[in-house]
Amino acid sequence: MTTPNTLITFGPHECSDLDRSAEREWLVTDGLGGYAMGTVAGLRTRRYHGLLVVAADSGASRQLALAALDPVLVVNGERIRLATHEWAGGSIDPRGHELLARFDLLDGVPRWTWSVGAVMVRREIAMDHGQATVAVTHRLVAGSDPVRLELTPLCTWRNAHGERHANGEPSVEHSVAGFDFEGAYRVRGDGWTPGGEWYRGAHLREEAARGLSDTEDLWAAGAFAVDLAIGEAHLLTATAARADPAYPANEIVSRARSRARGLVAAAQAADNQTSLLVIAADQFITHVDGSPGVIAGYPWFGAWSRDTMTSYDGLFICTRRFDEGRALLIRAATTVSEGMLANTADTGTLEYNTADASLWFLHAVGRHLGATDDDTLAASVADAVDEIVERHIRGTRYGIGMDPLDSLLVQGFDGVALTWMDARIEGRPVTARTGKAVEINALWINGLRVAADLRRRLGRSHERLDDLADAAALSFSERFVRPDGLGLFDVVDGPDDDWSIRPNQLLAASLPWGPGAPRSTVEVCRDHLLTPIGMRSLSPDDDAYSAIHRGNSHERDAAYHQGTVWPWLLGPFVDAAHTHGIAVDGLDDVDALGLHLREWGLGSVSETADGRAPHLATGCPFQAWSVAEALRLRCRTA
Repeated sequence: MTTPNTLITFGPHECSDLDRSAEREWLVTDGLGGYAMGTVAGLRTRRYHGLLVVAADSGASRQLALAALDPVLVVNGERIRLATHEWAGGSIDPRGHELLARFDLLDGVPRWTWSVGAVMVRREIAMDHGQATVAVTHRLVAGSDPVRLELTPLCTWRNAHGERHANGEPSVEHSVAGFDFEGAYRVRGDGWTPGGEWYRGAHLREEAARGLSDTEDLWAAGAFAVDLAIGEAHLLTATAARADPAYPANEIVSRARSRARGLVAAAQAADNQTSLLVIAADQFITHVDGSPGVIAGYPWFGAWSRDTMTSYDGLFICTRRFDEGRALLIRAATTVSEGMLANTADTGTLEYNTADASLWFLHAVGRHLGATDDDTLAASVADAVDEIVERHIRGTRYGIGMDPLDSLLVQGFDGVALTWMDARIEGRPVTARTGKAVEINALWINGLRVAADLRRRLGRSHERLDDLADAAALSFSERFVRPDGLGLFDVVDGPDDDWSIRPNQLLAASLPWGPGAPRSTVEVCRDHLLTPIGMRSLSPDDDAYSAIHRGNSHERDAAYHQGTVWPWLLGPFVDAAHTHGIAVDGLDDVDALGLHLREWGLGSVSETADGRAPHLATGCPFQAWSVAEALRLRCRTA
């Protein structure tokens, strides 16, 4: 089979429009939770943007290292600056984006081509998979005479969530080949000349829009300078790894492209959209100390088990990464405590604070077994699965437990948001959803049937779990179906039954072994919540609806699950619609999401979008479960 060409490209008109090109972001990752990230324009708009961002603790914490490389061309004695910077006060200087002739994302590798008269210079950036190393190449691809290229590395060493300002000189050790910055990382390339000065007041427009600190200072450590003839390239690497890179920069770029093509071929992707999503899916999968994991989103999330398990089908089953998936599930099973899966270690310790991560784990196990009949996995996770079921029957942390009267799950604890709608403001949940939440119980019934099937596979008794699932499903249909014919309640048996029209009800009809739901569930979600890019989290007819997801942290958290669009929920909607034979008007082909792959996080799918048209993307520009569900839809229609 011919491997599709995984290409996104922009011409000079799109590149030179700063507002548009500065909104389009690219990402390459190192397989450890670290990354390089920036914009098509070359303008750093986020505190998270940089050419080398180094992960620790499986991505739970990251340090920004090499922030940028400022290129200058010297042509016939004239110095032409190819960088673009925005400074405090809003001035743009220089304006290198105006010289951009083309930007490509080819096989996951970003490439810029600047045109200065007859001179053309091409930059490519890739990371060495499995190493905290970035490679940057600059090649002279057109021009009649040798051209001098100068590259000024702009450096820092700080937490990726913060900023750093000029305060004395950083510790920099220089050598003929480059420099070491504060003992944290080293930059190597030809033609190094030491220097040292602060670039003060770099403005970060996206941080300003989010109501956060929006300026920082960067250290210009010196310059790499070489004369290039046609076809010649300057090769640079920056690494935080203990050893120097095993390959030169140009080979790192070539290996990155080759690896991407191999992933696409292994996944048997048949078209450009699916190929782009396969490469995007790989960006979230990490291997640290030989153990696979999943980053929930770039640039600010780490590993979260809820996101991991919700994404599992798309990231591992659709891409045919079965061995990695098995290892991930087996490792996750070892974190089960009191029947709960650890959700995150972002704060430095394992946290058990979700009502759904363990249930999504059961779903992931079921999907893996259904795709592979993997007896090794079944035997390895059987004890953990049994513990999850039994502790949920008896009760576990935060009031999570089965109501013996109807076999449904109840959850809720003061000050804690336990479902995926977990936004809090000043310690108070925006959507606490205390009681029996609709998707939690759909996952519970699905999970009981997965557990029964697993026991069946292993020759163990399963009838009790079958009976319990049937009883819970009967109670579900009795309690959750609304008497007004508008789908399902969002929560029952809480302080009040919640009549809010939300997309959570779709899980009842979309999960393979869920309780099922009436046709009106799909119809009401279609009529109130469906957008071209995903599902609104609340009906616009609701008094609590928020049309935009923007502003400071309080404003964004207040809107997060109150109308904001979530692309990952398009998967459950399409599944539920197919269950009832309801046409989805082209959404099977993810047409709108195909356009979205070019709009914000290039080749990827954003975390969220505004509830109102034109549904501009918000949140993380690269989000695991958004990509996973888009990819799963591509696979189901292939």
